[in-house]
Amino acid sequence: MSTATLSGTCPECETELTVPSVVQGETFSCPECMLTLRVEAVVADRLQLSMVEVQLRDWGQ
Repeated sequence: MSTATLSGTCPECETELTVPSVVQGETFSCPECMLTLRVEAVVADRLQLSMVEVQLRDWGQ
């Protein structure tokens, strides 16, 4: 079992993130601003992250 971690910066709040090993396409939430982030690439143990646009469900109210 690997305990490697990767680092990146939230594109919204600029919080420095350290997460367990992830792969391209995975999503997770920023613990500071709660934005959903997608891993676009991993380059030299640095995450390149993008914001995921969340579609809220219209409950017709």
